[in-house]
Amino acid sequence: MAVVENAIRSGDQLSGGDQDQDYQSDVKKLVDLLSKLNPSAKEFVPSSRAGVLAVDGRQSGVHRLSADAPVFVSSAEYYGNGGGNGSNKDSSSDGSSVNQNNQQHRRRRNGYNQGRRRMNERARRAQKEESIRRTVYVSDIDQQVTEEHLAELFSYCGKVVDCRVCGDTNSVLRFAFIEFADDHGARAALSLGGTMLGFYPVRVLPSKTAILPVNPTFLPKSDDEKEMVTRTVYCTNIDKKVTQTEVKIFFDVICGEVSRLRLLGDHVHKTRIAFVEFVQAESAISALNCSGMLLGELPIRVSPSKTPVRPRVPRQHFAN
Repeated sequence: MAVVENAIRSGDQLSGGDQDQDYQSDVKKLVDLLSKLNPSAKEFVPSSRAGVLAVDGRQSGVHRLSADAPVFVSSAEYYGNGGGNGSNKDSSSDGSSVNQNNQQHRRRRNGYNQGRRRMNERARRAQKEESIRRTVYVSDIDQQVTEEHLAELFSYCGKVVDCRVCGDTNSVLRFAFIEFADDHGARAALSLGGTMLGFYPVRVLPSKTAILPVNPTFLPKSDDEKEMVTRTVYCTNIDKKVTQTEVKIFFDVICGEVSRLRLLGDHVHKTRIAFVEFVQAESAISALNCSGMLLGELPIRVSPSKTPVRPRVPRQHFAN
């Protein structure tokens, strides 16, 4: 640029042929110097744009430097003030477009997940409503009536999928839920209302709820486990102050020897539950008559168990 300034001063000081000759000479030198510069050289391209230019095949020659090209070093203010032919503006615009694309992709992904959750919820709701239509509510069940007796009676109306007796085994207020394979069986079961089953006529009404399914992983998987279920009872409404040892002693004394017991509870419910396995199946049958007895300060409820009490698997300790 000093050559340009000298050319301008020479133009102010000289006149005539000498002025034109010197001016033309300086301009020629300036043109020769500028022609050796490569504006696309790496030194002239900000780092934020170098990657973009390197990818573009049409600009694959940007890394070829002129032999006389000066080293271009920019200060921090160069980028901070938006210098370099608007490179900072381009970089920010590229960043904003990337952010917009990410936001759009995130919105699409969230919308897809929400739509999938809504579809799953609708499917579960429809499945539950279908299960309710296939279920009847039976009340006033005699204490001598078992789930097998109920299932046998209602099997004349259609295929029974599940039968669940609830309530105190010593009370006529026991009730049950019976689920059929289709709603035709449930409608036919309504005609059995008033049928004598034991010493009381049962009442049959359409159910308002579905049977809560048992976790299939807990159901018996072998003949041995099925035999274990016949010796096991499910005990609820256990006082939290009662220990596992006290529960075992209670059933040992009244019903017979207990082989395995699992006492469960949490901080949410006010009472605890237990699965009690006896040595003899007769002891489990006798334990059903313990419903209503006080264990601690609360009357317990005992019903047949649908799951065996599996032994706990000891945790493996690995040496460091």
